[in-house]
Amino acid sequence: MRHERRWARWRADDGSASLEFISLGVLLLVPMVYLVLAIAAVQAGALAVEGAARQAARVYVQAPTQADAEQRAARAIEFALADYGLDESAARVDIRCSPDPARCLERNATVTVTVRARVALPLVPAVLDLDTAASVPVEATAAERVSRFRVAP
Repeated sequence: MRHERRWARWRADDGSASLEFISLGVLLLVPMVYLVLAIAAVQAGALAVEGAARQAARVYVQAPTQADAEQRAARAIEFALADYGLDESAARVDIRCSPDPARCLERNATVTVTVRARVALPLVPAVLDLDTAASVPVEATAAERVSRFRVAP
């Protein structure tokens, strides 16, 4: 009989609900918070490259010379990426012109700017290049047409 009382005490559920709630809550809450942080980082990276590509294409077609266009596009990309905390040196930029790649600022030419970057996931250490392996590639492309009323300098 005394032996049964001891087992009855172990089987009782008195006071264990709060302990179960806290332990399961932490087990479910920590991955959920990390998921929200990761999604926010990737979304910020996507917005950064999209804004960078769009602004670079806009300033490119409005520049007076080809050299000014390249400088202005590089500056626009740098500022757009910096607004979201991304380093400009980590981004790859590709600028293409059509129909003639040699004459980008000709009337009715189309300038297409593509910006690619990798967004590192939060809380991933830089040890053994883990931050590079645990990153998400983001890419955006924007196209602008040079005005048909453009006057050559």
